[in-house]
Amino acid sequence: MILPALSILLNSRDIGKGMKEAGYYDRIESSGVVCRLCPHHCRLKESQYGICQVRKNVQGTLYTEVYGKVAAMHLDPIEKKPLYHYYPGRSILSIGTVGCNLQCNFCQNWHISQACVADYPNQQDYTPEQVAGIAFENRHNLGVAYTYNEPVVYYEYMKDIAILVHEGGGKNVMVSNGYFNPRPLEDLFPVMDAFSIDLKAFTDDFYRRQTRSGIQPVKDALIAITRHGKHLEITNLIIPGLNDDPGVFEEMVQWIREATGTATVLHLSRYFPGYRATIQATPYKTLDKLFVIAKKYLSFVYLGNISESGEGHNTSCPSCGNEVVVRSGYYTRITGLDKEGHCIGCGTQVLVHI
Repeated sequence: MILPALSILLNSRDIGKGMKEAGYYDRIESSGVVCRLCPHHCRLKESQYGICQVRKNVQGTLYTEVYGKVAAMHLDPIEKKPLYHYYPGRSILSIGTVGCNLQCNFCQNWHISQACVADYPNQQDYTPEQVAGIAFENRHNLGVAYTYNEPVVYYEYMKDIAILVHEGGGKNVMVSNGYFNPRPLEDLFPVMDAFSIDLKAFTDDFYRRQTRSGIQPVKDALIAITRHGKHLEITNLIIPGLNDDPGVFEEMVQWIREATGTATVLHLSRYFPGYRATIQATPYKTLDKLFVIAKKYLSFVYLGNISESGEGHNTSCPSCGNEVVVRSGYYTRITGLDKEGHCIGCGTQVLVHI
């Protein structure tokens, strides 16, 4: 039985380094708690952890163990997130902790995302003020990207940093699997500027078998982000034999067009074996085939995790076909846009954030 009127929000008491009372949970009988941050709704007895491995019931109070505990921090090209239509060519301070609320068999960053605090001793302590300060040290830096592992598991830390960055005039970017509840997402919109969301497949069976989650919350998140007018780019990691069926893929890109718009940016990313997955890397011919399908429905489709440049990397005006942005690796050169993001050939608005 959930006790009434005990849904906890943010800015609660601390109990030591990395430990902070978490947001979005309910207390239940027998000193239990139910986490409401993501759709798993983990019911935790005393000393139990959630699926994320970083949120713990301590005597009937839910705590996060990763507040201020940074496992990775780098100054990255914005294109690495990947975001191709959001201030191209700029850099962004990128941070992550440990933990994730999914358990993907094919995880590409498993050494921190599938770890708990005790598994990863190299974490460094940074307050939100320190992270924001580092972000503003470089005047060419865009802001902060919350990435590397799943940011929703360090929600409280992310939001406190994001508030400071927002107040200082910087930009906040969330690189996420999109598997979170509506209320926490809604509460982020005032300070979050852009989202890079993984849409891992387009069947619930894939999500259940390969990630231990479900697809509907991710679809709901994509729609909500679009409804709030936030910049959105979607990444689909193509895994041979698991999510590369052309028919299902075509259903997915049709849904993207209808739910988030023809101008939604879609990144088709090449998979490499790792963690628990031993399937061979995605063949180039599979990427090429799906690229052609996606281009029938979406104006901007890109290929990632491959070394080649040219088609699948560069941006062309959807109206006149003029090549307007050229990319080689993470090097980006704007060749056919004015300062407001219009095509110099026909005047079409190609990029909004430039």
